[in-house]
Amino acid sequence: MKYIAVEREYGSGGTEIARRLAEKCNIACYGSEILDAVAKDKGVSVERIQHCEETVSNSFLYTVYAIGQMNTGNGDMLTEEGKLFVAEQEFIRRSAHKGSAVYLGHCASEALSGLDVVKVYIRCSDKDAKTKRIKEQYGIADSQIESTRKRFDNKRSKYYYANTAKKWSDLTNYDIVLDSAALGIDGCVDVLAGLLPAANG
Repeated sequence: MKYIAVEREYGSGGTEIARRLAEKCNIACYGSEILDAVAKDKGVSVERIQHCEETVSNSFLYTVYAIGQMNTGNGDMLTEEGKLFVAEQEFIRRSAHKGSAVYLGHCASEALSGLDVVKVYIRCSDKDAKTKRIKEQYGIADSQIESTRKRFDNKRSKYYYANTAKKWSDLTNYDIVLDSAALGIDGCVDVLAGLLPAANG
C-alpha cells in the first residue's frame, strides 16, 4: 500500500502514531500541514478553518447537497465550510502524487479513494490512559479533560459525516481498527509500518 489515512479518537495517541510511522518509514505525514496549506492558498487563518470544521452542519440534507455539488463540479454553490473541505481534498490529492504518505483526519480516505490507501481508525479502550495522555500532551486541566475530549470527538464526527454521509465511529468504514491501549504506541506503529513499501525494503 502507498497511503495510510488515519482517523482517531481524541487522546488515543493517533497523532503520535501517525508521526512516528512516517518517520520510521521515511515518508511524509500530513495533518496540520493540510490546514496550513489551505489557509495560505485561500488567504484565511488556520483558526478560521478550524472554526468552520467545528461548526459544520450535521444535517443529512446538507450532506447530500454538499456531496452532490462537489461531484458535479459546482463548488461555487457550496458554503464556506464546503469550499474549504474541497480545498483540503484537492491538497491531499496533489500531495499524494509526491509519493507514499500518512494522512491524519480531514477525510483523507475520501480524497484518496481508488488509490492504494489503508483506512485506519485508532481508539483507546483504557479511559485512564486516554485521560493521562490528554493531560500530559495537551496540558488540559483535570476539570476540562472530559469536556475537551467530547468536543474534539464531536467535531471530528460531525465533519466526517457532513462530508462523507458516513458515521465516523462506525468501525465498518475502516480497513483496520487499532486499540492503542492494547497494542501500545510502538505496537500500532509496527502493525502499520508492515503495510508500507518503505518499511519493507
